[in-house]
Order: sequence, then C-alpha cells, then structure tokens
Amino acid sequence: MVATWTFNSAGGIIFGCGALERLGPLVVRYGAKRVMVVTDSTLESVGVAKKVNDSLAPYCSDVEMFAGGTPEPSLQLTDKCFSVAKLIRPEVLIGVGGGSNMDLAKVTALRLTHGGATRDYLGEDRVPGPVMPVVCVPTTAGSGSEVTGSVVLTDIENQVKVAILSNFLRPRAALIDPELALSCPAKVTAESGIDALVHAIEAYTAIDYADAKFPEGEETLFPGCNPMGQMVAAQGIQHVARFLVDAVKQPDDLDARTGMAMAAMLGGLAFSNACVALVHAMEYPLGGLVHCSHGQGNGLLLPYVMRFNSPTRTNEFAQIAGWLGEEVNDKPVEQAAQQAVMAVERLNNEIGIPKRLSDIGVRSEDILPMAEKAFSIKRLLRFNPRHVDLEDIVRIYSDAL
Repeated sequence: MVATWTFNSAGGIIFGCGALERLGPLVVRYGAKRVMVVTDSTLESVGVAKKVNDSLAPYCSDVEMFAGGTPEPSLQLTDKCFSVAKLIRPEVLIGVGGGSNMDLAKVTALRLTHGGATRDYLGEDRVPGPVMPVVCVPTTAGSGSEVTGSVVLTDIENQVKVAILSNFLRPRAALIDPELALSCPAKVTAESGIDALVHAIEAYTAIDYADAKFPEGEETLFPGCNPMGQMVAAQGIQHVARFLVDAVKQPDDLDARTGMAMAAMLGGLAFSNACVALVHAMEYPLGGLVHCSHGQGNGLLLPYVMRFNSPTRTNEFAQIAGWLGEEVNDKPVEQAAQQAVMAVERLNNEIGIPKRLSDIGVRSEDILPMAEKAFSIKRLLRFNPRHVDLEDIVRIYSDAL
C-alpha cells in the first residue's frame, strides 16, 4: 500500500491588523443573528471583549458573552459553558482568547450539535459529523487552536490533560488580528510563544508519514511528518526565532506581535497535519499534576526531549539550529544538532521559562506516576522519531528534575 498524507486547515483565514472589524460581516455570511462569545474575565477587563462586541453589534441582533473561560479548562467547565449555551441557543460560537477559550467554544459547539457529554468525545476521530459554525479569534500567539481540530482539557480527577481530536472541530474561520495581543502579559506571551515553537519542532521532526505504523483497522487524523507540514513548520520555527523575544520584552512592538501571530498559526497548521509527539505526551500528566500552563510545561520539557531524539533527527536538528540563529557552517552535523538544543535552552532562559521540573513543584516521587501516564498516550508516542520505552520517559523526567 502506498503511503499518503493529508493537509487540512480552518475553513478560512483572515489575518492582519484591524481584521477584527471583519468579524461582524463574517458572521452575517453564515446567516447568524444570535451569537455566543466565549471569552474570560481578563479580556473583559482590558476591553478586548468590548471590541469584539462592537464589531458584532451592528450585524447581530443578539450577542451574548460567556466570560467564564479559564486557563487549562476542566471537563467540568465545559459543562458550565454548555449549560449557558443551551439557554442562549446561538447560531454561531465565537472563541476569543488563548487556546483555552477557543477550545471551550469548539467543545460547546460540538455538544450543541451532537449532544452527549464531553467525555463521550475524548480521543481521536470520535466526532460523528460537522458541528455548528465556530469562529476563533486568538488574543495570544501560541496554541494555533484557531486553525486546528484539537481541543485540550484538564481531567482534574485523574490529574492529566485529555484531548478531543477531529477535523470536524476545525473552525469555520480563523480571524487573526495581531493588535489584540498588545495587551497580552509578558509571561503569557512567553509561555504561549514557546508552545508555538514546540508545535513546529515536533511536527518538523515527527516520524515520516511513509514510516508511520498503525494498528490494523485503526484510523488516524495524523499522517506524520510530510512535505507540506515540514514547510509550514520550518517557517514557524524561523518566525519564533525572529520575533518571540521582542514580543516578550517589547509588548507594544506590533511587528513582533504580527510575527508571533504568524508563528502560532503556522505551528498549528504544522502539528495538526503531522502530529506532536513525546514532549506533549510528557506534558499532559505534568500539567495535570502541577497545573502549569501547557506552554510552560512544553517549553520546559522541549530541550530534554530534543536531546533524547537527536540521534534519530541529527540533520533536522542541525537545520533547526541555523534557523534559531546558531552559526553552524562547516561544523559537524552532530555538533550543530546539539547547538539546536542549547539554542532552545538559551531562548527559554531569556524569556523566563523554568529550567527544572522542581522549579514548578514536581517531586522525585512524582516521576514514575507521570511517566506511566505519559507512556500510556500511544497516539502521540507512535509519532516520536525515536522509539520510547517507559524507562526512557522516567530518565528524561529525572534529567529535567
């Protein structure tokens, strides 16, 4: 059988400063008069929610705000948002904020369309069909959720992140206005930005689509590393290298905000059409345990996992080193690959990502339970370029402690 790959995106992408002005006309094209905006209290307080409402008001007779979004939303929060949405009966869901709010809008649209509980859809390709229109308006630059079919939630009871993955959850439109990120705090900018880098690097170095092996009869949304995915991932890495530090340290730099908005979108397109791998598998139990942000956990783990994967992706890491600004000309490829790891470590340090798991509350006795949970996430581990055993995960966590 000849190996194939696929590439999907949001239904449409509107990108650029001032793009928010097009939100109202866009929603009208879907025949909607009643919409529900999923956002959070912080974006209300800084005026972003009002800007969204002002764009919608001339075109929609009923605009309802749900401002109960939280970072790393729980399964219980999806129930609360859904309960509100059932009363509102919106014709379009609009997710405004970081990946958490956008994911909350997606899962709400899913349940309004198909019913059931959030847990019914956990896993890959369990959404039975299209969902009502969702428009995503990011105010951070990192998750790429505005173009993906992924929803990441927190299972508080089991202390682990969980996901719903379906191309039916890709937004009908992604409206990306870099001006909305100008109010984003430095810490959030840093953690979301490094998340975009993780997405791009894992997509660029994932197992090749022609080599991916799946259990007989099992379908997957992710083909593995492929030419289109690598192309957008490479651009995403270069955008992070060029713009992330300035976006963190000079928050009013609109060029940096625009560059990072592009990096996040490119990273989202890359990973949602290749896959993420060991970094994400290890972050899911980490985030569930210590409640760090997804970006912070991913960024902390990235150099440790890169070092583990380097023997099987030496050439790719050497390329990445150059994109991250390392001088690699005429150097042995193995040395250049290690420079990529060191470049990520320096970037983390410069933007304030913790270096050690102990810095965010992990104890030595936490390592084996986290490793066992990470090792169970086979849907991600099978895309890692290097074979992973439980002992490998324990060793990587231990090195990072």
